[in-house]
Amino acid sequence: MLVILVTGATGQLGSAVIDRLLERTDPAGVAALVRDPDKAAGIAARGVSVRVGDYDDPDALDRAMQGVDRVLLIAGTAPQARVQQHRNVIDAAQRAGVSLIGFAGRSMQNADASQTPLMGDYFATEDRIRSSGLPHALFRNGLYMDTVPLYVGGAGVFENGLRVPVGEGRVAYALRREMGEAIANAMLDHGGENRTYVVAAPVTYGFDDVAAALGEVSGRPLSYIRVTEEEYIAGAVRSGTPEEVANNVLGFYRDIRDNRLDETSGDLELLLGRRPAGLVEGLRELFSLPESTSPAP
Repeated sequence: MLVILVTGATGQLGSAVIDRLLERTDPAGVAALVRDPDKAAGIAARGVSVRVGDYDDPDALDRAMQGVDRVLLIAGTAPQARVQQHRNVIDAAQRAGVSLIGFAGRSMQNADASQTPLMGDYFATEDRIRSSGLPHALFRNGLYMDTVPLYVGGAGVFENGLRVPVGEGRVAYALRREMGEAIANAMLDHGGENRTYVVAAPVTYGFDDVAAALGEVSGRPLSYIRVTEEEYIAGAVRSGTPEEVANNVLGFYRDIRDNRLDETSGDLELLLGRRPAGLVEGLRELFSLPESTSPAP
């Protein structure tokens, strides 16, 4: 039986991948690398083989790879450490002789000019995988639509409007759960050739589109108000966000403004076997709003 190991399995993307694998294959063919076994109790109860270890422990990685045919590496989150951590996983996969390594990275146009710290880590990891000689599938994930509620101020956006310093930037948003489903399908169905997938929507959305979609799902008229970075920082601080945190987010907004997150592709639709959720459908799901929402009086 084919055995697929998913690293970062209790994270949000890893959980979505595990869910899809369990829909399509026997639990005996699914393994999960986790740091905290208590957080993995739910998937263990579903029959998944839980293997404890982290990216900094080569011995634990070697143990986790035992009996594994394919491994999906989900990017770590430790600044300044994750390139080496990823190398540790790749090296363990080499020692284990796996038949496929997948890597869930990021889609980024002209990544060398990115304003977001650590973005280059994803592409350094891709280079390491290519140089390893391992058969591979590289997944360049677009921006999760799931992030929209976070950076528009949650439900407060329906009262305060959409105020972000991104100009006319456009993004190929897709739902994280659909990305996880697509990646799981690719890991199961891989045909042997090395592949690089852009796991993103087939269309882009500007922030006028986001505002219109939010207005449609809430039943309240909503406008996108273009603000400067200084206005954004001042508003965030007034809302209780520490100034340092607000400043750290600016690199992300600059990447959107400069259209570094607008890479589209048909790969997500191909891997899902259906068209991915559009902006209105996705935002309705993320804000937990019913289709019958009526305009506020």
